[in-house]
Amino acid sequence: MAFPRVSAVAFLIFLIGSLSLLCIGVIALHRPAVSADSEQYTIESAEGEIVAIGPTGPEMDFVLKTATGQYLHFRCASSCQASVGHLQRHLYEQATTYVYYVEEPGKTLLALNVD
Repeated sequence: MAFPRVSAVAFLIFLIGSLSLLCIGVIALHRPAVSADSEQYTIESAEGEIVAIGPTGPEMDFVLKTATGQYLHFRCASSCQASVGHLQRHLYEQATTYVYYVEEPGKTLLALNVD
């Protein structure tokens, strides 16, 4: 080899890149993107204002009033990507809130993401 240092740098870049892709792949396989099985549940969305927030043990429930005046009660379990502070800010500011959810058996609405 004419340039051992250049070869060593190229090998090191290749090694770091390969290990990074391997780690990203392992993390992606370990943590599913959505907790609900996409074949079993359809992800739906709703838009409105949060009118009530209530903790129920380790979970958090909230009520959303849609533009049509319908009240939807959501359960925000561990899969929900929303913080209590964020929901309270939407409640106090009466901000428009978008909820992505799945309907579980028994007509329970499980929030997956709240923004």
